[in-house]
Amino acid sequence: MKRRAVVWAVLAAGLGLLAWFCARPAACPHTAIPNDALAVQAEAAQPGRYVCLTFDDGPSKHTDAIAAALAEYHAPATFFVTAQPANLPYYDRLPALLAAGHQIAMHSASHDYAAIYQSPEAFWLDIKALRQALEPYVPLDELYWLRFPGGSTNTVSHRYGGRQIMQRLIAEAEEKGYRWIDWNVCGEDATAARPDAAQITRNVTEGAAGRDVCIVLLHDTAATAATVRALPDILAWFEAEGYRFCTVEEMFSMTDGGG
Repeated sequence: MKRRAVVWAVLAAGLGLLAWFCARPAACPHTAIPNDALAVQAEAAQPGRYVCLTFDDGPSKHTDAIAAALAEYHAPATFFVTAQPANLPYYDRLPALLAAGHQIAMHSASHDYAAIYQSPEAFWLDIKALRQALEPYVPLDELYWLRFPGGSTNTVSHRYGGRQIMQRLIAEAEEKGYRWIDWNVCGEDATAARPDAAQITRNVTEGAAGRDVCIVLLHDTAATAATVRALPDILAWFEAEGYRFCTVEEMFSMTDGGG
């Protein structure tokens, strides 16, 4: 069953907490990350420190290794998947991710900015294609969380669909009953710089420092082996800092947005 739509990008857990889309607008230029300091104040059902580890662009040959690292820390995560040719051979991993307590969410079928951001119609046709690809593996009524490629305030989309394209998509997502979310911590693991595991870990821990709620952007692609190597240290750091691992949906349910 589709749930009530949410137009805010990050839901904060903690009384009076403001969770920003992204603290460092230039940190992840490869995805044209959210560049507005929009925030939402949400009242927590349970006070504490929370982290959502999110993995974009999978599944891939590294999905099993990511799942194994998460299992060591009993850490549920959210996978924003695509349906590119490189992903499809690994779709049989998705039911196991669900069974392990992870969340599968929508990112894009093609992840082709020029195609999906031509118009709202083009974007929703892409999402329809993604849902059709996922239907044999994931119950469709569980697919209502969305992450826009490049984030909700990306400007790359303006080249193809005009300056209002993202505002229109956000409004239409709400109308369709979808929820969407960006991130406020970025591992920078899919940049042209190809950071090693130590640098990815530093990017995450430095970006998370001082935050009670972290929505961490990482990637699950054939090119992100360093992310797999970084993940145990990232998990260990969040555990030592007293964070509770949760999926995006669990985060939502622990705020007043889930009431």
